[in-house]
Amino acid sequence: MVGPIVFALIQAGIERGFRAGAMIGFGIWISDLIYILFAYFGISYLLTILEWDGFELTLGIAGGLVLILTGILTILKKPPEIGNSSSISGSYLALWFKGFIINTLNPFTVFFWATVMTTIVAKNEIDGQGAVFFFGGILGTVITTDALKVLLAKSIRRWLKPKHILWTRRMSGIALVVFGIVLMVRVVI
Repeated sequence: MVGPIVFALIQAGIERGFRAGAMIGFGIWISDLIYILFAYFGISYLLTILEWDGFELTLGIAGGLVLILTGILTILKKPPEIGNSSSISGSYLALWFKGFIINTLNPFTVFFWATVMTTIVAKNEIDGQGAVFFFGGILGTVITTDALKVLLAKSIRRWLKPKHILWTRRMSGIALVVFGIVLMVRVVI
């Protein structure tokens, strides 16, 4: 699916390489794993939270604000020099956190995992071992496709000049701002 995560992965892969993109991906995957565990072990509690009248609005506005802020900072911040690994190592935790926060505060992630849990696992009465294989397959697919996105982005960076990197950074920032605005408008309307 095309969303803010795709742009964050591609931007990191182009600007900083595979390891940086993988760190964003790792934050995303840990967030997904936490949602899977919450959905599986706390489905009744999760459904109660999802039924709260203000849940979607609160999470949507918080997620939208995070996306808009991240997008603005992405637009304003100068991209790192390609091949300058010294600026990367200290920011791996920040990259992980960026992926984790964007994915965690995205209400569509919550609804995706809750929907998967209620419509497939609970409806088909999949047991513990079956759920491990089922969710492991989904998470494995997410990890594989995210890693491929980062590898593809890294492979095209050798043909990009600094102005192209700046352009992709600005486009990524604009996309994050647009996703944030759309998210906030959707939950308000």
